[in-house]
Amino acid sequence: MEDCTSQRADLEKAVRTFGGLWDTERGLRALRDTGHDAHPKHTRRILRDLASEGLLMKVEDWPVRYRVVRAD
Repeated sequence: MEDCTSQRADLEKAVRTFGGLWDTERGLRALRDTGHDAHPKHTRRILRDLASEGLLMKVEDWPVRYRVVRAD
């Protein structure tokens, strides 16, 4: 099984680097671009975690989209 911690770290880095709007598809692309075998369910969980930490803010419920609120 792939290291979930590295997926989270790589997705967080992409979010901080590129900013803007994020959804599951963009998260999957970012993870696949960094060599991960990403799955939608896990990608959504990472995005929710980043939102709970204040990096992202949910701006749309269906489909779920987030906007970067801080890129420190």
